Amino acid sequence: MHKLQSLLDESAAHHNHLCPRQVLGVRMGLLGGQVLGIDVPQTAKRMFVFVELDGCGMGGIATATGCFVRRRTMRVLDFGKLAATFVDMENGRSIRIHPHPQNREYAIAALPDEPDHWQRQLAAYQFLPDEQLFIVEAVELTVSMEKIISQPGLRVLCAQCGEEISNERQVVENGRILCRACAGATYYRSQRQPADIAQFKPAYAINGRSNLVHTNHFDYR
Repeated sequence: MHKLQSLLDESAAHHNHLCPRQVLGVRMGLLGGQVLGIDVPQTAKRMFVFVELDGCGMGGIATATGCFVRRRTMRVLDFGKLAATFVDMENGRSIRIHPHPQNREYAIAALPDEPDHWQRQLAAYQFLPDEQLFIVEAVELTVSMEKIISQPGLRVLCAQCGEEISNERQVVENGRILCRACAGATYYRSQRQPADIAQFKPAYAINGRSNLVHTNHFDYR
């Protein structure tokens, strides 16, 4: 209970408040570690987490597990669900945890004298048993963790925009190395003109891990 409270305090400090979704996120992270047999919050990178919603719930999961986007041990998939898949990178075992469909009803029933449903959930989610809060299922990943993690230092340049691409995220079209944006999978429309882009294109290629072949003074290392 002391560990839970400590993690809730930490999560609240990051969000400037504590809400029911943070509580669920923290408890999901603790449960994921418990089921996989991984001590959390982790200091190494044994656990990887796919979260299906950003926001407070994700923050709670990150706090409890020690998995963060910035450490490349968490990936956010915008499915709009407070759910997460926890992966043991040592053995490939994966479990997915999502809220029990009746968890709100259980929370409201647990504190009948509290008139505010939000406050009931905030308080009850901290002590209700895991089986009333979550559904846990073993899953098989349909994505390659090796490709997601890639290797440090692998960099190439986009033949169209000249920007550097890391982690093997390039696309090859007709023999040209392109970033995903230039290959069409973009979320923005550039306002720059081709002439503007050309002046920023460094005239060198990158082959493999930090192996730069220079033809001018530009160096991104």
